[in-house]
Amino acid sequence: MSLTTFAHTTPDRAAYVDAQTGETMTFAELNDASIRLGHALRAKLNVGDHVALLLENGLSYFIAGWACRRSGLYFIPINWHLGTAEAAYIVDNGDARALIASPKMAELAESIAASNDKLELLISGGEGFGPFPALASVLAAQSGTPDEFEPAGLPLTYSSGTTGHPKGIWRPLSGASFNDEPLSSEWMLRDLFGATGEIVYYHPAPMYHTSPLLCSMGAQALGGTVIMSPRFDAEETLRIIDTFGVTLAHFVPTHLVRILQLPEDVRNKYSHATLQQVLHSAAPCPAEVKRRIIDWWGPIVSEFYASSEGGGCTVVYSDEWLAKPGTVGKTIGGAIHILDDDGREVPVGEIGHITFEDGIPFEYYKDSAKTQDFFTPEGWAKLGDMGWVDEEGFLFLADRASHMIISGGVNIYPQEIEDALILHPAIRDAAVIGVPDPDFGEAVRAVVELKDGFTPGPELEAELIAYCRSKLAKFKCPKAVDFMDELPRIPSGKLLKRELRKLYWGEGRKLIV
Repeated sequence: MSLTTFAHTTPDRAAYVDAQTGETMTFAELNDASIRLGHALRAKLNVGDHVALLLENGLSYFIAGWACRRSGLYFIPINWHLGTAEAAYIVDNGDARALIASPKMAELAESIAASNDKLELLISGGEGFGPFPALASVLAAQSGTPDEFEPAGLPLTYSSGTTGHPKGIWRPLSGASFNDEPLSSEWMLRDLFGATGEIVYYHPAPMYHTSPLLCSMGAQALGGTVIMSPRFDAEETLRIIDTFGVTLAHFVPTHLVRILQLPEDVRNKYSHATLQQVLHSAAPCPAEVKRRIIDWWGPIVSEFYASSEGGGCTVVYSDEWLAKPGTVGKTIGGAIHILDDDGREVPVGEIGHITFEDGIPFEYYKDSAKTQDFFTPEGWAKLGDMGWVDEEGFLFLADRASHMIISGGVNIYPQEIEDALILHPAIRDAAVIGVPDPDFGEAVRAVVELKDGFTPGPELEAELIAYCRSKLAKFKCPKAVDFMDELPRIPSGKLLKRELRKLYWGEGRKLIV
């Protein structure tokens, strides 16, 4: 299906609803707006050119995304939490010739534009500011008649840059019409999770991340309605599900943790009766958290594990997960291989580097060396995660390879320690890292964020260590616990462990509370 199809078959159905303001755009209106913006872009740009999107969650993201999709253009979503230099790097490295920016990012957008001579077209996503004309005036100046042929454009998403500069994930354009080329998220939602044109989809993460952006557009490509909010709030999420009749909600594990941490009387105010499917992705979910969500919402919780590069994908449904708690499922594509550090396959059940056969071909934009590093000599995609498979082919995650702690020659994976700590009644958030140790090289250290009403100190530290030892082997448990007002997470829920490690490795210990 496509946006054009539903603009004709269900023109008055809402394609977009703002959960805060109630602002709605129908399929007919979104189709018209994206046609007009596409004309404005193509007046300056050629097929295959790049458009940077510096936009907050909202309607203009969809207008811009669909305009690029139907114009043979690459669109580059930019994390607006980045500093000026970081955001400017992506615009420059991505060879963007146009920048569409929200008025709320005016200072950042104008700074980027002033320092980049590649940019030939500037457009505001709302009211005009500086050299960025208002979106409404740009649309009004263009025709609402589509071109006879509209080539399919693609996203050019950038990795989060946990090490070094972020990398653009590039694929060649097919040359097909956008009406004939489905988004990968479209078939995933339909074929793997049963989504139909009646879907009411909600993902409370920032649209500058790959999954929220593409899955939201995929839901619209199926004829569904996307509910949008500016940011995640636990109770507001429950209200939105009930108010708008959400049928498919999509979370990251941190969202689920925050929802479960709501007082029971608050959670019981909401019915979630319309939910038919709940997805989670992007990070490992603590097993007990997932079990509690399934107990509460029913066996409608599914998970997929994948990389933005498209190197492989697994899926697991509630019944499978309940039979094998902790699994992220079986591959839906190429075979999984678990390798040791020397590239040799390890026996079933042993932890190693996760690789997949038959990933979707891609290149890191303008970086052939890093592209080559992503693949093994056999051509298997190496995702950077550690894990193991059981005798039935179900995959289990240990942790990111870069997060592994080596203490006295023993490999320790922080994720399982964090999963244990997060269930303590005093803990709102937890991170585990390796810190310098003169005897063992690294020692396990926990850094935690407390819930209101709990006081940091030696007694609570000892309690947390003892709690951890009651659940895990002693050698895995933290030797010490530090307390922090707020752990460094980005809005998608991803924990910036590199920022924590700086406190102990890069700049010496500067703590905390």
